Amino acid sequence: MSKRAERREKKVLVLQGGGALGAYQAGAYEALAEGDLMPEWVAGISIGAINSAIIAGNPPEKRVARLRQFWELVSSRLTLPPMGGDDVTRKLFNETSAALVASVGVPGFFEPRVPPAMVMPPATPEALSLYDTHPLKATLHELVDFDLINSGSVRISVGAVELKTGNMHYFDSGKGDVIKPEHIMASGALPPGLPPITIDGVPYWDGGLVSNTPLQYVLDADKPRPDMCVFQIDLFSARGPMPKTLFDVWQREKDIRYSSRTRLNTDVFEELQSIRRAIKHLAPKLPDTVKASEEWKLLSSIGCDAAVTIVHLIHRLAPYSTHSNDYEFSRYSVDEHWRDGGMDVQRTLNHPNWKNRKPPKEGVTVLDCTRSLDVAAERKSA
Repeated sequence: MSKRAERREKKVLVLQGGGALGAYQAGAYEALAEGDLMPEWVAGISIGAINSAIIAGNPPEKRVARLRQFWELVSSRLTLPPMGGDDVTRKLFNETSAALVASVGVPGFFEPRVPPAMVMPPATPEALSLYDTHPLKATLHELVDFDLINSGSVRISVGAVELKTGNMHYFDSGKGDVIKPEHIMASGALPPGLPPITIDGVPYWDGGLVSNTPLQYVLDADKPRPDMCVFQIDLFSARGPMPKTLFDVWQREKDIRYSSRTRLNTDVFEELQSIRRAIKHLAPKLPDTVKASEEWKLLSSIGCDAAVTIVHLIHRLAPYSTHSNDYEFSRYSVDEHWRDGGMDVQRTLNHPNWKNRKPPKEGVTVLDCTRSLDVAAERKSA
């Protein structure tokens, strides 16, 4: 058997940040698990880090139940459905739900500071955020087995931003980091709502401030790169309609800011990987004098013939979505996001492009099997 034939494709799950929209990722994971597509590596930012910890910190047979337990907990404050099915009523429902979250917090996640941050002494931890995340720490201890996470059975990587330098930092069990609840909380410490989390004397904020998706990290973390099938599950789309109101402007700005331009980044990676592959293939054709040069040593160090498939799944906004949809934690909306994530995975796994897929021998294959739904939505809103 050839060396190429022995290479195995590593399954990777990449989860973007997006607050309450993260239920979409939970539904997507459930459908992937039903399709026997269990990840060997999960990487997440913010709510994606929390979902990642629940997945990596539980045995396969308990993961969906634990995800469901978390999402039922955080949506337990408002369990009634909207009073009507029209878009206006639903927008009012969503905004009311979001206002409730802003006032009293989210069960098992965060709660308002008492006394409030504005009256606390400057430079104290209590003065740096509107909410306290001690409930999240208790929730993580309840739902996540950190000994299992650190056993290495499933690799986990979560990104956070060093508050003082603005640099992105990844905590990665695959690189020897011992993952604790604080690492997960740091990845989701979005200011000014949530407080910075200090780890080994360094304060961290939400990784989404620099990049809301860990895709680039996953693609570049290991040298040489392994063959991978990456399921990239995004909660914000870079594409969207022209705003019609000031509220639409706020929503569109947030989508652009947190989408992290996943599709554009994928295109760039595809082009760079073609260059790396060409360098790798060129090596046997060169004379020894060229191979001995410093220029070739530099080029050959980036040569790579890894085979990577990237599968895009992107949450789409409903007509009644508002700029507060990432902190609208009603049970009705959470269940809706969960269902949508599962349906998009099912559409992808039933799509001819996936069903007829063969892992590439090398290079990059990008599958965007629900893209037609985005195009249809854009035409409808035009």
